[in-house]
Amino acid sequence: MKIEVRSKKGLRTILSVIVDKETIQNKMDERLSELQKEVTLKGFRAGKVPPSVIKSQFGKSIYGEVIDKILRDSSAKAIQEKNLKIAGQPKIDLKTFGEGKDLNFELQIDCLPEIKLKSFEKYKAMDYKVRVENNIVEERLKEMASRHKQFEDKQDGEKAKIGDQVTFDYSATVDGNKFEGSEGKNVQIELGKDLFLKGFDQQLVGVKKKDKKNINAVLPANHPKKELANKQTKFTCIILNVKKAKENKLDDNFAKTLGAKNLDDMKKLIKDQISSQYSQSLNAITKKNILDQIEKNHDLEIPQNLIDHELLIMTQSLKEDEKKKHKTNNEKIAKSRIKLGLILNEYGERNNLKVSDTEVREEIQKQIKGMPGQEKMILDYYQKNPNASQNLKSSIYEEKIINLIKSKIKLETKNINTQESEKIISDFNKSKSFKSDAEKTHSDQKSRNKSKKISKK
Repeated sequence: MKIEVRSKKGLRTILSVIVDKETIQNKMDERLSELQKEVTLKGFRAGKVPPSVIKSQFGKSIYGEVIDKILRDSSAKAIQEKNLKIAGQPKIDLKTFGEGKDLNFELQIDCLPEIKLKSFEKYKAMDYKVRVENNIVEERLKEMASRHKQFEDKQDGEKAKIGDQVTFDYSATVDGNKFEGSEGKNVQIELGKDLFLKGFDQQLVGVKKKDKKNINAVLPANHPKKELANKQTKFTCIILNVKKAKENKLDDNFAKTLGAKNLDDMKKLIKDQISSQYSQSLNAITKKNILDQIEKNHDLEIPQNLIDHELLIMTQSLKEDEKKKHKTNNEKIAKSRIKLGLILNEYGERNNLKVSDTEVREEIQKQIKGMPGQEKMILDYYQKNPNASQNLKSSIYEEKIINLIKSKIKLETKNINTQESEKIISDFNKSKSFKSDAEKTHSDQKSRNKSKKISKK
């Protein structure tokens, strides 16, 4: 095999590769010999079909298969021999080929740029430590108590009101006719939440245990049976029970119902969760500050094929006129993403940073502990989304790189409370308000998610 550099301009290299016909013939003979053990033809014993017969019947497809493998193998060997770091898939341009001929092709390769990492010692950033006040924890605890209501029976004859829980059986008709799902048993609804059908709850206000109540309601527009969508429906309800909400006692028993060991443990979990939420947003701000300095202090030529691929991902949900309108800005964002990704990856490789499967599992467990009562939801997410663990692994890898960079820069630590945290996050979000809609839409997804203002709910 002969390999020559045909041209080299910027990050694009074109290699000329020639594989001699003798090598190709040897590969053909090897493949025919392999197929002799596999092919079964009428008139021949298994494994005894002559290679010449196999070639006469399947020659073109076998040749194509052999050439395809030679192209893959010789391309990889050429890239390795010339010590090229490729960016994306090389393009192959066939020049000459055919049985009895040398295989001559060109490889058009976009290479990764040489990255000269600058010293991070002059960088400055602020790291925040959040102190969660006790009153914030107590407020969150009360909100949790209101969301996890417990109910007790009302006295016989006592009427239902908003906030009560009503249990009933129903039988429904549309235009006087029964339909699939027109009967229900032991249905429980909390009056005022309007989760059954719009306006249904209000008509149950005032009912008592053992009452019979006729209710008119409209079936939803997205009803599984299209013919029933938006249909006026008559419900005949038999009231089985009426219960009123009782105030949850904020004690150890209540904490245990939410998966905590006791009330103190519950408060600690809440405090850790709130602190973690603020820290994620504040860390994103610190990270953005560091990334801005990295981008500003590194000059890097970006392979065009990587830019094109990134643009394709960024704009796949946009219409053509939107793509044209924001083309310049989109390219700027794409270049920034790729540039930072290449620099961070280079830093990670040079420092031999890796992420183990154990670290991924530990991160999942950390998420579970930080969200009491939602353990099943988190586990289901990672089990039902095959790429979720890989994305998490990439996120951990990136955080390792950022943390290592933090250890090399001048990082000032500032202790703040939740109110100060809110202001910093709010000011950061306002500072981004001058960006164009396109830039907002396509800015780094993970950074955007972490930088949102935390709700007090």
